[in-house]
Amino acid sequence: MGNLLYVIAVILIIAWAIGFLGYQAGGIIHILLVIAIIAILLKVIRRGDV
Repeated sequence: MGNLLYVIAVILIIAWAIGFLGYQAGGIIHILLVIAIIAILLKVIRRGDV
């Protein structure tokens, strides 16, 4: 499950970067970035518990 969360976060960051450079997705790109950051933080927090 942890690896899947990491993969999703990386995909969201890449999608944000592409959208940010393209200027066509508007505010949704920033929402994707926030979701990716939250996913990474959850992974780090859960890894620390183990």
